[in-house]
Amino acid sequence: MCALAIGGFGIGTVEFTTMGLLNEIERGLGITTPQAGELISAYALGVVVGAPVLAAVGARLPRKFLVMGLAAFIALANLSSVFAAGFGQMLVSRFASGLPHGAYFGAAAVLAASLVAPTKRGWAIATVMSGLTVANVLGVPFATWLGQSLGWRLLFVLTGAIGLVAVAMIWRFVPFEPAHPEASIRRELGALSRVQLWFALLTGIVGFGGFFATYTYISHTMTSVSRLPEDFMPLVVALYGLGMVLGNILGGRLADRSVMGTIYGGLAIVAICMVLYAVAAVWWPTALLMVFVVGGSGSMLIPALQTRLLDSAPDAPTLASSLNHSALNIANALGAFLGGLVIGWGWGFTAPALVGAVLAVLGLGVAAASGRVERRGRLA
Repeated sequence: MCALAIGGFGIGTVEFTTMGLLNEIERGLGITTPQAGELISAYALGVVVGAPVLAAVGARLPRKFLVMGLAAFIALANLSSVFAAGFGQMLVSRFASGLPHGAYFGAAAVLAASLVAPTKRGWAIATVMSGLTVANVLGVPFATWLGQSLGWRLLFVLTGAIGLVAVAMIWRFVPFEPAHPEASIRRELGALSRVQLWFALLTGIVGFGGFFATYTYISHTMTSVSRLPEDFMPLVVALYGLGMVLGNILGGRLADRSVMGTIYGGLAIVAICMVLYAVAAVWWPTALLMVFVVGGSGSMLIPALQTRLLDSAPDAPTLASSLNHSALNIANALGAFLGGLVIGWGWGFTAPALVGAVLAVLGLGVAAASGRVERRGRLA
């Protein structure tokens, strides 16, 4: 499990650190701020496109080899960013780096779940996802310091190396399992006809959008509302990441008890925490506390959503699991857009958290509709 998590650690490190090094990347490539923002969008678009395509294309491969191939893809794509000489080359490189992101997490989650008893699937998925959450505590602060001190291109050298380490670790420690004899692209794509699959994806897009609405503007909230000096932002990010780590672990345990119960309860908790965060932001001690809580409440949902997608398409698990990361990146774009919208309207830097609360409630409504349709189907 830890070998699979290493790949996630590299993905999380490069994804979030790139946002923190945009100023350095702008100066290094001689590009404008909007162009730098397009690099982030290109990566997210790569995730959305690559997750279903690579998951379907790799359906007939043994999952160990598929995950190794995706980890190698990630490593080489990140290393290509080291040699990007201008905006166009960097744009292509970042898009390519995003392509294997969702497929890696999806295939790794399915592989991990297949190695444990059915009652421990949530724990296995949470272990894989722990690489992404731990990256926010350790990888992102270190890589940010490295990029600021010694050059932003070292971020991509570091994460490329992590990807290669992941390939070696998976080869050495992850057991081999043959591909399903009936696996095919058509079988995987057949999952797209499942109503519950789309319910689960929509729950993630809407419900998790609030998490990203808050995270995107967290530095503005802490410095402008809580009056924290900018020097404290590494602490803020670390607290958020620590909350994500613990929330992911808790979410995995809860998902093993009740998947839908965790989704219902998690979304309700997210809505409450977002409101409390908006209120608590005016005083820095309570603001820091709520940063930790918000990070934990949001990440608690991920193992349950991943497991729900596996349950909704048991005959096409790789595609279904990979689509969760397409959904989360759409949620990222949605949350950032709506959060920026209310800030632009003059509602202040705590307004994105209130947008997040509304989105969590709407996501809860989608999840409730999913549960109702499922119960009706069983009674029919």
